[in-house]
Amino acid sequence: MELWYSEEQTANVRLSLKVKEQLFSGESEFQRVDVFDTYEYGRLMTLDGLVMVTEKDEFIYHDMIVHIPMAVNPSIKKALIIGGGDGGTARELLRYKGIDHVDMVEIDKMVCDVAKEFFPTISNELNNPKLSLYYEDGVAYMKGKSNLYDLIIIDSTDPVGPGEGLFTSEFYTDCFNALTENGILVNQNESPVYEEFAKEAVRANEKLKKIFPIVEVYQAQIPTYPSGYWLFGFASKALHPTKDFKPQEWNRLNLTTRYYNTELHLGAFALPTYVKEYIENGAI
Repeated sequence: MELWYSEEQTANVRLSLKVKEQLFSGESEFQRVDVFDTYEYGRLMTLDGLVMVTEKDEFIYHDMIVHIPMAVNPSIKKALIIGGGDGGTARELLRYKGIDHVDMVEIDKMVCDVAKEFFPTISNELNNPKLSLYYEDGVAYMKGKSNLYDLIIIDSTDPVGPGEGLFTSEFYTDCFNALTENGILVNQNESPVYEEFAKEAVRANEKLKKIFPIVEVYQAQIPTYPSGYWLFGFASKALHPTKDFKPQEWNRLNLTTRYYNTELHLGAFALPTYVKEYIENGAI
């Protein structure tokens, strides 16, 4: 008997992976968490039936959400992760010796606990003494924060359920206030391929542009995310992701990465025409 995991990415598109066995299924107060062992992508974690992370392609997402801002400002000392319960973003950030401290706010403790048990190579820095892990609502956590963080990474789920509040103008304004004068905000920004995702990407970009003086969009190819083509947002009070890019400084750190490199950094901001038009026109 063959077992398959299928994610309905749109009403007309599904991603299916052949499964060896299901390793975990649980229901937290926020969502359902499942872990499967798949033939092609290794272990897979889903939240409410949607892919969160797989062993095979997780490095793409985590490389691109972390190393892009770190190559713009390698002097970042204090960072905040909103979400990121699998631990991959924390893992990549804590490879930088210059970082003094990382705060991480994840609403669902079950996600972190499951990641620690079933994804040790991804979650292996969640007990790092430089990391403070708070099981709280990220929206509430940001209230009243001022001039605290050099970098904020919003490593969230899609803008539904627990992740919905992380895509609002009010939340982005709180993030702006919490950043230092050269502060950078990076967020996952959905896919431009399918209409429902593209609308969210456009909306998020419009909101950020009303708050931050510098806002750009960049891209990566992530096979298990809807369409396989994903966008990220880069917003900053003072630093531009290509004009202030410091490739020599970053390369001197001698970090080994599987996806990110300094040539790719520039290319990631060279968007296809249809994506540029979406972003510039504010509509699809």
